[in-house]
Amino acid sequence: MRFSRRLTTLILITLALAGCAQEPHIKASPRYAKYARLVPPDRVMTLSDHAHIPLRIWPAQGAEKGVILALHGFNDSRDAWETTAPAFAQAGFSVWAPDLRGFGAAPDRGGWVGSGRLADDVREELTLLAAEHPGKPVWLMGESMGGAVAMIVASHPAALPLSGVILLAPAVWNTGLVGRASAHLLAAIAPDGSVSGRELPVHVVASDNIEALRRLYFDPLTLHVTKFVALQGLVDLMTQAAHAAKRQKLPTLVVYGDRDQLVPAQAMAKAWRRFPSSVRRDLIPGGHHLLLRERAGRRVVADILSWLEQPDVLLPSGGDISAGVWAAEQGGGQDVNGPFGLLPSQIDRLSLP
Repeated sequence: MRFSRRLTTLILITLALAGCAQEPHIKASPRYAKYARLVPPDRVMTLSDHAHIPLRIWPAQGAEKGVILALHGFNDSRDAWETTAPAFAQAGFSVWAPDLRGFGAAPDRGGWVGSGRLADDVREELTLLAAEHPGKPVWLMGESMGGAVAMIVASHPAALPLSGVILLAPAVWNTGLVGRASAHLLAAIAPDGSVSGRELPVHVVASDNIEALRRLYFDPLTLHVTKFVALQGLVDLMTQAAHAAKRQKLPTLVVYGDRDQLVPAQAMAKAWRRFPSSVRRDLIPGGHHLLLRERAGRRVVADILSWLEQPDVLLPSGGDISAGVWAAEQGGGQDVNGPFGLLPSQIDRLSLP
């Protein structure tokens, strides 16, 4: 009953503000100008439907060991990987980071093209990577929403040139019937409505790295407003990913932080129980949602590189043991409801001291 009243209040507030939120023009003062730089894409891919997808590329240094296609999270962009991709490149792994359709500078910015279209784009991009790097293993890495898309792609890997998957706090939040119905209701009642997240009584800490949060906030490619249709699409995507957990047959590493406020512990614990036993689980104590942009993000990079090169060796962070302990503590978790914590968080409050 308490949850129902809270959910009803959130819906009423959101509907009252529908259409009021506009994508702001973020003007950085000279103090923050370095965070507001627009980095041009290294390349623009043309997909089969003639859509132009910008991406950043970090080529491997020295002998190339493999190629990673990196998928960013909700309202984020290709710049999500700029702090850690150089470490992968230095270790011999090229990183290709596209803007997902609907985000960054990709087509349909601010809208929602559907999980099927997102997955199809990734399949085309993987095929292109494999053709340009013949004989090299191709890996798929996804953060948050990007992790959910990666799970959907990997659940049907036939004919894909894909060696394995890395999931960073994947969005596997099955919000249940109430959560999905609420998101669909908002999109149906106010199809052009949108919110920024500041209208709602939620506060989310996505990272302990203030520098990374400032960059995320001031980056011209970041979306600060979510349309209800995009929220509906995200909720449906997360549900699909939660159901796809049991179909992850490729070599997979899933990394999660126990302070993640965007993908709740109960939702992740349920997904972990659905993953096949072959999926490698890595728990980062003290880790928030944006694991690679944490101050201790090097630990996560080291775990990923260790798994890529020596998948049968214990992870250097001790994440294997931490994962076992955490999973035992989370036993018996239930589905959680309510998509509202996934609206754009108040990162402006975190970005400006």
